[in-house]
Amino acid sequence: MENKHVRELFRFIGDSPTAFHAVDRMKKDLEAQGYTGLLEGQDWKLEPGGKYYVIRNGSSLIAFRIPAAEFQGFQIVASHSDSPCLKIKENPELKSERAYVKLNVEKYGGMLCATWFDRPLSVAGRVVVCENDRLSTKLVNVKRDLLMIPSLAVHMNREANDGYKYHVQKDMLPLYGMCCEGKQRERMQADSGQGAEEDKLTCMADTADGGNRDFMDMIASEAGVSKNQILGSELYLYNRMPGSVWGANEEFISMGRLDDLECAYASLEGFLEAEEGNGIPVHCVFDNEEVGSSTRQGAASTFLADTLYRVCEALGRNGADYRRALASSMMLSADNAHAAHPNYSDKACPSNRPLINQGIVIKFSGNQRYTSDAVSAAWFRRICEKAEVPVQVFTNHSDMLGGSTLGNISGTQVAVSCVDIGLAQLAMHSSYETAGVKDLEYLIGAVREFFESSIEETGSGEYFVGRGIRRR
Repeated sequence: MENKHVRELFRFIGDSPTAFHAVDRMKKDLEAQGYTGLLEGQDWKLEPGGKYYVIRNGSSLIAFRIPAAEFQGFQIVASHSDSPCLKIKENPELKSERAYVKLNVEKYGGMLCATWFDRPLSVAGRVVVCENDRLSTKLVNVKRDLLMIPSLAVHMNREANDGYKYHVQKDMLPLYGMCCEGKQRERMQADSGQGAEEDKLTCMADTADGGNRDFMDMIASEAGVSKNQILGSELYLYNRMPGSVWGANEEFISMGRLDDLECAYASLEGFLEAEEGNGIPVHCVFDNEEVGSSTRQGAASTFLADTLYRVCEALGRNGADYRRALASSMMLSADNAHAAHPNYSDKACPSNRPLINQGIVIKFSGNQRYTSDAVSAAWFRRICEKAEVPVQVFTNHSDMLGGSTLGNISGTQVAVSCVDIGLAQLAMHSSYETAGVKDLEYLIGAVREFFESSIEETGSGEYFVGRGIRRR
């Protein structure tokens, strides 16, 4: 694989099985470039030329730079850190057939259920532990093939290929291991007359005759703590299949969590590569987009508004100055878009049919599920022209409702001119998604140009978009 950014994208996603890991990876990348972490509960002392980041909940991050000269507004790129998956419930172990151990899970977001069967899975997330009356968070990633959700054989479900409604509580519980080894199996056989109904597992503790550790013992070992130290956990399943470059001319890329870590990666790369412009560049990554964004770390929260206001406050600006800065600010709401599908042409809009490797997609919606309007689309097209990046358009098929994304949700807190964009992809919300090699380069280039640009309203319905301020 020759493409540097594709290679780095695969490494970035591989390091980011959950939103917590994605933010931790971005934190390390930022610190390697001289960025200083800020805490929301402490005073901020910001200096011209300074480089900073702030994290909320361990799963959302905002990074920014202070220009040496006076700034005009904010150039914001927003993406999200979460992806649809299966979340592990509390007390997860379940016993089946008095031999199998499976884990109790629930859906997180609108996932394509069928894509999670018959492939290697593992577990990642965070645990909160108590150490000397101090609570601390530890990230966990079990870096081995740990789980599988086996399909039911077609011989036992002859209608499997005629359409099937998946029931998560029945169909999608991953297999973790076997219990009842050695003497336990002998005792099981002696007790077999008592029935084989599914029970809450009680036989997974370490035993002298070869029993397995229970699930939370295994998680504690991965975290380097004892099980009784863990007071809280958030654990998720993820697909272990590595990224792949494929196609007749190696034009496609596939991996889990492309939606939306591809945009988060491109935003960070463009942010770090951009030269100083006339505003404050802001790399913003929210959590919980896949479940509605209505958390304290989601796009509907005050996280972005709090951060931008505190930047102004720390630089000696007041509330009126903050609002003037917002009037000269721009946002890219970056979340991947649906490509026209080669096997389902009828599902796409007749006249707006984005294709993989044909450029960045601007997303429009008549009901304002996307924020793009004539003005924001125009200034983004102008930026892409300067970056020599092609642009295409997505609109929903008029008889199909589409989802919303970050721009219109965050706009309830930070009202700035915004355009919804993304990269064309197939199999969105699958555990293994597909996009294009060229499009990744296009987005990095456009984001870099965006961070170096500024917008100024020069009259009613008139705007200057470029580098620097147009002096009237």
